[in-house]
Amino acid sequence: MDAKRILKYLRQLTANNNRPWFQEHKKEYDAIRADFEQGVQQAILHIATFDPSIAHLTVKDCTYRFYRDTRFSNDKSPYKNHLGAYISAHGKKSLHGGYYLHLEPGHCMVACGNYWLPTNILTSCRNEIMANTDQWLKCVRSPEFLKYFGSPVASSFSAPTDVSSWDTPQGFGLEKLKTCPSGFPRDWEYLDYLRQKDYCCWHQVPDDFYQGESWLDAIEPMFLAAKPMMDMMNAVIDDYE
Repeated sequence: MDAKRILKYLRQLTANNNRPWFQEHKKEYDAIRADFEQGVQQAILHIATFDPSIAHLTVKDCTYRFYRDTRFSNDKSPYKNHLGAYISAHGKKSLHGGYYLHLEPGHCMVACGNYWLPTNILTSCRNEIMANTDQWLKCVRSPEFLKYFGSPVASSFSAPTDVSSWDTPQGFGLEKLKTCPSGFPRDWEYLDYLRQKDYCCWHQVPDDFYQGESWLDAIEPMFLAAKPMMDMMNAVIDDYE
């Protein structure tokens, strides 16, 4: 994948995010989009070697429209400033966790897991963590997981919910409750894992990470580090899908 060309185009688009400019440079968009989609196809094939559940997916199953939905946004820019692919066995719109690739100038990353979980499913996930604490800690406190994703960030107690950011170098859990979720023991030793409102983790990578083909091997240890955590949550989530 020619990440340099893709990111160069995305930088130019960010500075000229309007329909006339996009139409004038449509051939370049078509070229970088085709290159990205070829990379996604390669990623599917590579990930399938250690997670056969995603082997049936096509590129279309994993990629998103480049056009932004501006109906409820103050930002009326018509186009996204990034390219992303979510490789999930149940499809990109499912709650079933998957693997995410993200190309954006200065904010490229690799991510894995589940997000936007409804409250009833979150409650079941929390119960699973409490019922199988040793297994959970083996997943999220392994040297490999901590190396790439770290631990949940401690609360600042400054708002009803605490929010992490994709912009941080690494992370585990985008949003979490300020306090203990209802019905769970407030003095539990590992409460930070119950306060999470999602179970996704991410690792920022340099802009040249996706250049060439070596990134296909580089993503493998990251995804393998996160997979046991994701598999444990998927086993719960799949009961609802």
